Amino acid sequence: MDTGARLKLVRERHQLSQRELARRSGVTNATISLIEQNRVSPSVSSLKKLLEGIPMSLADFFSFDAPPQQEPYVFRAGEQPDLGRNGLRLLLVGAPVPGRQMRFLREVYAPGAGSGEPIVHSEGEECGLVTRGVIEMTVDGAVSVLHPGDGYYIPTTLPHSFRNIGADEAEIISANTPANF
Repeated sequence: MDTGARLKLVRERHQLSQRELARRSGVTNATISLIEQNRVSPSVSSLKKLLEGIPMSLADFFSFDAPPQQEPYVFRAGEQPDLGRNGLRLLLVGAPVPGRQMRFLREVYAPGAGSGEPIVHSEGEECGLVTRGVIEMTVDGAVSVLHPGDGYYIPTTLPHSFRNIGADEAEIISANTPANF
């Protein structure tokens, strides 16, 4: 998916200049220009901040102008937008569902890849199940190693992160509420 071209299309459809979007979102005009030229790839949090200036959710952004689905309750592998980067694929199931109350992801970690700095949300819960590989999970400073079949259920108000510590690709199927992206 061409994130830069999509951002430009969304911005122009909402009749916003780069300067106006920068003012509304608190992101510099230069950064927006670089993203739209695909010279930099925004993080999920940066893209979310930009979209708040439109306003638009990440799910709406990734399903913007998507062709109507023939099977409205089925989300094929190729129809799941990838919100990840740096060796982490975050495949969002149900992205075009209006008013989603839950985020459901297939998280695929390359060897050594992780979710980055510990994440904290103002509210919510997250649960997941490791389907393959070995995942190191850190919650509020406590480290656990999860293997296939192991699951977790955590309050997202605690800092948490995940990292593949195995030699092979690892996968987690996860869900959280509220649907924060």
